[in-house]
Amino acid sequence: MTDLPQLDLSADVLALTRALVDAPSVSGSEEPLADAVEAALRALAGLEVERVGNSVLARTNLGRPTRVVLAGHLDTVPVAGNLPSELREVDGVQRLYGCGTSDMKAGDAVMLRLAGRFGVPGGEPAHDLTFVFYDNEEVEAVKNGLGRVARERRGWLYGDLAILLEPTDGEIEGGCQGTLRVRLETTGRRAHSARSWLGVNAVHGLAGALATLAAYRPREVEIDGLTYREGLNAVGISGGVAGNVIPDEAALTVNFRYAPDRDEDAAEAHVREVFAEALAGGATLTVTDNAGGAMPGLAEPAAAAFVAAVGRPPRAKLGWTDVARFAAFGIPAVNYGPGDPQLAHTRDEHVRVDRLRPAEDALTAYLSGSPA
Repeated sequence: MTDLPQLDLSADVLALTRALVDAPSVSGSEEPLADAVEAALRALAGLEVERVGNSVLARTNLGRPTRVVLAGHLDTVPVAGNLPSELREVDGVQRLYGCGTSDMKAGDAVMLRLAGRFGVPGGEPAHDLTFVFYDNEEVEAVKNGLGRVARERRGWLYGDLAILLEPTDGEIEGGCQGTLRVRLETTGRRAHSARSWLGVNAVHGLAGALATLAAYRPREVEIDGLTYREGLNAVGISGGVAGNVIPDEAALTVNFRYAPDRDEDAAEAHVREVFAEALAGGATLTVTDNAGGAMPGLAEPAAAAFVAAVGRPPRAKLGWTDVARFAAFGIPAVNYGPGDPQLAHTRDEHVRVDRLRPAEDALTAYLSGSPA
């Protein structure tokens, strides 16, 4: 796994997916894979290519009246003993196992196949195309490579429609949830545990907040016919000094996944309201990350045309994706890719081989203006 592949864009989508998966690219270490992607795209005579950090941008300039942006991230979560990739048959279905297979190197492979098809003289897409392969999607928003592109090369992101090849199992997923992370901290007074009455236990001070979370009932919101379900959950807890010390500090990390009808300020206000009792009791709340969601926008003509071309009813995106960045620019954006989102970040992450070619074929038909 130490030698990066020479990416052959004429290879079938399974071989290309496997080559990408076997090139480890945990967030922050995408540079070698970005180098390989850049080299493969620069070999295509019909593309203008540019590098921004470890993001690789490529586009056609054919003078078409419309432009479609296709985007996907190159990074993965940390490897969980699931590399190199392994092809297995389970229940009569061929599946490719490995870190990043579903989220989202299968989608990246489809993008590269489309670049190889349309990024050459005579490729003749019905729209001008932009391809964006970016870094650091799986970590905090401030590091996101697409955010850097938006700041430094915003013009590269403009188009009539953006398609994020995030894992959707071949379904169109509209919009996305917002995500907010906060750190709720309590303080106490340190003491020897043999004389605990002399101290104030900061860990015990989190009990009320935990009970509040356990009793919390998330709302479900229907927007443009799509149902978004919110969630407010503890995702981490810390505290304690030693086995014989009453702790004087403790912290609870909470993640709020909120429907796109709330903006960032409304999401924070809601979480502060939920924890009002804890805050009144002296706890402090600090926002560590807050990325707003995106409304579905499927009524926009370009998005509606893509939905019609795929021919399947859309559903809500239950998670945050970079469709939110495009929506902030007023660009209709959808999620559509071959991986299963429920397998993302798992030790048994895999992609069904029979999902790869249909996703490529649907996008090829749409981008060439042919019937699906």
